[in-house]
Formats: sequence, structure tokens, C-alpha cells
Amino acid sequence: MNLRLTKILNSCLVLGSSSILVFAISCKSEKIATELESEPLTITDTDSGEGVDSAKLIQLIQEKEAEIEAYQPSARRDFDLIHTDLDLSFDWSNQAVLGKARLTLKPFFYPQKELILDAKDYEVGAIHLVKGENLTKLSYRYDEKQLRIYLPELLSSQDTFEVEINYTAFPDRNSGNGSEAITDTKGLYFIDPLDTIPGKPTMIWTQGETEHNSKWFPTIDKPNERATQLFKLTVPDSMVSISNGKLVKQEKLEGGLRKDFWQMELPHAPYLAAIAVGVFGKVEAKWGDLPLGYYVEKGFEKGAAKVFENTPEMIGFFEDKLGVKFPWPKYDQIVVRDFVSGAMENTTASIFMEELRLDEREAIDSEWDYIIAHELFHQWFGDLVTSESWSNLTLNEAFANYSEYLWNEHKYGKDQASLKLVSEMEGYFAESESKQEDLIRFDYSDSEDMFDAHSYNKGGVVLNMLRQYLGDEAFFKALHLYLTQHSFQSVEVHDLRLAFEQVSGQDLNWFFNQWFLDKSHPELYFEIDYSQPQSILVSVYQAQDLEEAPLYQLPIEVSWYEAEVRKSNKFFMTQAFQQFSIESETPISQVYLDEGKNLLARRSQEISSGQFVRQFKESQLGVARYEALDSLVAREAKDELLEILPLALKDPFWSIRENALGFMQNDPELRNLIPEIEELVYELAEKDLKSSVRSAAIDLLGVWDPNKYQNTFARLANEPSYLVAGSALMGLVSATDNPVDSTVIERFAGDPNFRISVPVAEFYIEQSVGGKGPWFLNRLGLLSGEGLYYFLGYFSEYFSRFPEEGKEAAVKQLLALMENDSKNFIRMGAFQALMGFADDKLVIEKIEKLSALEKDPELRNYFNYFLEALK
Repeated sequence: MNLRLTKILNSCLVLGSSSILVFAISCKSEKIATELESEPLTITDTDSGEGVDSAKLIQLIQEKEAEIEAYQPSARRDFDLIHTDLDLSFDWSNQAVLGKARLTLKPFFYPQKELILDAKDYEVGAIHLVKGENLTKLSYRYDEKQLRIYLPELLSSQDTFEVEINYTAFPDRNSGNGSEAITDTKGLYFIDPLDTIPGKPTMIWTQGETEHNSKWFPTIDKPNERATQLFKLTVPDSMVSISNGKLVKQEKLEGGLRKDFWQMELPHAPYLAAIAVGVFGKVEAKWGDLPLGYYVEKGFEKGAAKVFENTPEMIGFFEDKLGVKFPWPKYDQIVVRDFVSGAMENTTASIFMEELRLDEREAIDSEWDYIIAHELFHQWFGDLVTSESWSNLTLNEAFANYSEYLWNEHKYGKDQASLKLVSEMEGYFAESESKQEDLIRFDYSDSEDMFDAHSYNKGGVVLNMLRQYLGDEAFFKALHLYLTQHSFQSVEVHDLRLAFEQVSGQDLNWFFNQWFLDKSHPELYFEIDYSQPQSILVSVYQAQDLEEAPLYQLPIEVSWYEAEVRKSNKFFMTQAFQQFSIESETPISQVYLDEGKNLLARRSQEISSGQFVRQFKESQLGVARYEALDSLVAREAKDELLEILPLALKDPFWSIRENALGFMQNDPELRNLIPEIEELVYELAEKDLKSSVRSAAIDLLGVWDPNKYQNTFARLANEPSYLVAGSALMGLVSATDNPVDSTVIERFAGDPNFRISVPVAEFYIEQSVGGKGPWFLNRLGLLSGEGLYYFLGYFSEYFSRFPEEGKEAAVKQLLALMENDSKNFIRMGAFQALMGFADDKLVIEKIEKLSALEKDPELRNYFNYFLEALK
């Protein structure tokens, strides 16, 4: 269609919802067809004689209109929210929030007569305009989602005003499913509010992202808004409250209550507001003059000190990298029960899931640095500088994701960081099998859809590629510029691009267009021609579907080794097929393409098993050695594995040692095929510096010969590390020649850690030890998260074998988990455990009722699939 015809059609073609009016080419034509003829109408451009099929044209127009309809814009700013003053108390019995909110606002630009606030599921009382001591009652309309307040006069952008809203919020009403990342939408959560659940503390916490804080206070619940705040929280005097900013005042009240005043003097987005209330212990730390607080349930303070011990160093490291000081007056980290996400970066007060609630011994093996770094980095990327819309979410989450790489690189080395990056890539690739989206997405159906492996995983990998392309100095200088230019502001992706362009002096539209504003990823085929060893020819094909994905511009690194010295060249690919040559005075026998695994691409290349052996032996990059071992394992290349496994067990990168041990569990013959292999494994079990490697080595010895190592297991079962002790105890109970005495097991039965509880449960089941029903019932109530999930299978098996030990109580506990637990994988595990009683019709009927009530559609389908199979 030529430009002239396009202009005519744009001005003269009208589409209705039930009929289509096709105008003749002249807008002044009096001939109007009220319906389509049976033959497609052809509109002819008299200049060219070309015809246009009207049906195709209509389809194209409808597609364009659908694009406009699907567009998710940044929220329109009719008002500027300046300050939020909340006075809150809590009705624990009815799980309600009793609130008085005073909001200070002004029209953003255009004069306004009506104020619309987000306020979900409230009972609204009086609303007033506040002028000094005078209150003027205001009229309003309320539809359970938004509050429309009628102002007494037309106000301009020069008119700052204050409204007071009295309300009661009911967060439980009409709560939704949330997303995979944030599994509920209540905004504010009462945990065991009446103290009726044994072992679970009473507490309140909030989760505002995406737009759920308006479930407990009225606001303009959009990410491109920001305001200061004063939260006044009335809580039991026995409890602690935590919120954004500083605790500036406390007042004793009657009835055993206290009012805490939390002031946030720097503006931030409404979704980042947070409170937590409970019986918490606090560990205090500092970074310079910056106060740090780690809040956990009492009794877990020593564990928290260990779990969060790297926080000061992280802050210093990120400050140095960014050239921007930590921007807030304090930083608290709070561990709560039943959290609906992994963690949340509330400004100055990050909240974490209960898996970080560890005692001192459990914390020995703590590996939560990644999530601690993630939420901390958000204090700059997300809190100080905030995505202006959920379409731009990756500007928050890509940086937080990449912080995990940066911290690993700094603290634990390049090898661990690179393997983490590969893991992030694989997470994205797995998701890309079912969907492929632009990183910056303006057509999402629900803002919760943005919390996926595109915004997080792919975004982080893309930032790493930009760093590799520009170099460290330009990359971090650009981040400094981006943060300082946009502090306390909302941003979109072009703000980030412009910062990088300003620093680097380069046009980076090509990079941002293909990675941020388009979907998919390269699919690369490599061929290496070694026929001339001093002039290696590298051929690269881009094989992705170019109707669905861009033709990428890619910097590609080719590396090789000469006398144990790593050499490399970088080439820039701009075509679907390109060839590059590597010239060298010294003959080259093997080259590596993207040896460090920095490129987000699916790769295909013919590599022999012998080449993987050489890669393992000569590569100086742990991620490349890991790839070689993993590839040989996948190929079941036994001869080559026999050659490199002894080297793998001595590799300086712990993950390679652990991976080799895990593989060897699946092939017991290797014990007899590799000289001295057993001695190497035993040495790792005794002395490796990494607990997870020791654990894997002990597991392998238990597979090979638990009887031979029974005394070793008995000794190692007393190690401080639960990883080591748990594996040793499992090896001990696996011995058959001289079964462990029950009195030995009873010494461990009181330990609540799941790594100890699982082998104890294994012993009770395999040795048919009766009378342990109370132990299983008690243990189920003590465990949570991953440990609970692993224990559920043993729990079900014990009561299936010994129903007289308390089957009814066991089923009741499992049904409660299936109905109430906040974590999908626990509800799934409870269902799986209940299926151990599938021969009981009454149990199945109860399962079916709960299945029908399940909120998560995927989990509900999972339940129904297995229930149907029983019929």
C-alpha cells in the first residue's frame, strides 16, 4: 500500500462494532455501502493501478486497533502526592486496619475538581478538607476500588491541599492470586492473629508491589508517584514495629498499647511503603554511620547475625562500584512467616521469607547472600530511581538480578559468578519455550505478568553483555550518571540508554532495540576450520526465525591457549552469516567461542568428546570446565570421564567437585574403574572447605558402601554443619551389616532441623519402629519451607504403614497445609502426601473439596489430573 492511499484510508475509513462502513475514495462521496458485498471490495489507487483487498485491510486495521487497546501507558498524573500521614491501629480478631489518613497533594499540571485515590475494600467514614485546625466535610463516591473525592473548588498546580480520610480496611476481602513471584494481593497480612497455631508467632507484615498497598491505606498506587510519609502505628507494647525511615517517637498508651512514629523524610513510591509488627529480636550493626538492623523471631538472633553478616561489606562494595552512597537513613532486614514472595525491597526495610530464619548452627551453611544482595541493590535501582511503569519493570529487576552476579564476582570469584549467570540464562531459556516477550513490555494483560524470567533473568544477562561490550569503566560511570541524574525520580528505558550514550560517546540504539525493545534471542551455529592452524576460520550463522526475532549485532569473543597463556580476539557480527579468521604465528589446535558464557544465545557446534577433555584440562575459566564435565556426563562418554574425574575431584572450583561427586552416585562401577578414586572421595568427605562438597562426598560413600564407612558416618554425624551431619546420619542408618542402635538415633530425634529429621524418619520407617506417631506429628508442625516439603513424603509413608499411630491427625494436618499454606510447592507437597491415603474415600472427598477451592489455576489442574486418574 503506497503512502497516498494510506493517508486517504486513515481519513475516510470508519469501522463500527457491528457493521463496517466503506467510504469511496473521496471523503465527499454520497455513496455509502452499509454492508460488505459478497465479493471482496477492491480499493484502487488511480496513480498506480494497484488494488488492495479490503478484507486484508480491515484485518490489518483491527490488528493495529488491538495494539492501541492493549497498550499499557505510564499512569497519568493528575495530582502530585506530596506526603502521607497515617494513624493506624489493628483489629486482630477481624483482621482489619483502622485508619486515619491525611494526604497532602496538589494538581500536577491541569486544574482539578475531583481527586481519585486507590482504596481497595474499605469501609469509608468521614472525609474532610483540612485547613489548619478547620475541617470541611467533603462528598465522595466509592466503588470498593477507588475513592472519588469532590473538592470544593477548582484547584490549580499552585494549590497545595490536605484531605483526611477515616476508614477501615479489610485486606482479606477480594484478594487475588498474584503471580509466580508474588503469590497474593492482600497488601497487608495478619499471621496467626489470635495466636491459635502452635509454633507460629502472631505478626503483621505488608507486601505492596505491584499496587497492593492501597489495600491498607488510600493513595495514588502507581509507581511513578512518590511522597514522604509519617506512619503512626498503635501496637501491643509487647511487640516491635518496623517501617520505612526512622523511628522518631514512641508513646505509651492505655491497655498495654504503644504508638510508634516512623518518619520517612525522603520521597519514595507508594508500593515501597511497608510495616511489620511482631515479637522480634533485633541484631544491630553498622556501615560507617549507617545503622543496620536484622529483625528475626526471638531465639534466632545469633543465626541472623551470621545470615546477614555480609550486609555492611555489600553496602561498601556497591557504593564503590556505583560512586553513590547508600541513599537512605537506615537499612533494616526483617524475616517474617508465610511471606508471599522471596523478599521485597521496601525502602529502608526489606522483608524476607522465613527460609532466612536460621539458628546459629543452621546459619553455618547459609547461602542467602544472593537474595540479600538483590534486595539491597534495589535500594538504588527501584527505590532511589524507580521504573515509571510496570512496563519498565526490568529497570528495577534486571539490576537487582545482576547485583547477585556482581557480589559473587567480588566475594567468591569469577567462576562462581559466571556459573550463576549461566543458571540465569537457563532459567530464561526454559521460560522462552512457552513465551517470548520484549523486556520493555507495553502490552501485558496484568502487571503481575511482568514478574518473570524475562524481567529478572534475561534483564540481568543483558546488563552483563552491555558491561562486556563497553568495559567496566564506562559501564559503572554510566550507572553513576543514571543514578545521580534521576535520584528520587521515575525513569523509563531511554533514560538508561541516554546515560550510557552520554558516557561512552556511542549510539546504543542498536543494543537497546534488540535486547530491551524486542523479544527472543540469537540461535547461533558455529563451524571451526582448523585446516590451516595458523589461520583458523570461524563461521557463524544466525538461525533464529527473523519473522519473530531481530537479526542481532553481536560482539563475539574467540579464545585459545598458547603455553598455558589465554589469548583472545573479539569480532563484531552484523550479518546472518559471517566468517572471521584468527591469525597466529603459533599453530592453534583448539579455539573456544564465548568461553566465559557471557552471550545470551542458544549455541550449536560440533565438539568431540576429546575436545571437551582438552577444554576441561586447559581452560582457565571454571564455567568452561564445568561445561566440559557436564557435556561428557550428558553424553555418557565413559572413557573420557574416567580420564577427567580424578582431575574434577581436585578442581579449584568447588562446584565442579560437587558436580563430579553427584554424577558418580549414578554409576557405582566408577569406584572400581578409577585407581585411588575412593581415597579422593574420602578426603573430600573429611576435609573439603565447602560443606556442600563434603555432603556430596559422604552421600557417595553411602551409596558405595555404607557398612564400610559406618564408623566414619557415626563420627561425622556430630559435625557442626547440618549439611555434613545430615548426610552422615543418612549413611549411618543405611548400614545393614550392623544396623545402628535405636538409642543412637534417639540422640538425634530431638533436633528439629530437617536434614536430621529426614534420616531419623527413614530409620523409623525402615526399621518399622512403632510409637513414633507423636514425633512425626510434632515434627511436621516445626518444619517449614524446603525442609517441610522434603519431610512430607516420610510423614505420609509412616502413617500409611502405621495408621493406628494417628492417621486421622496426620490427614488433618496435611489438609490444613493444602488449604492454608502460602507457598504453592507446600500445598502441592501436602496433596502428594495425602495421595498416600488414596484408598480412603473420605480422605479423597476432602481432597476434592480443597482442590475446587485452590486459587492457583495451574496447581488446581495438577490436583484434578491426579484425582481424575483415581476414578
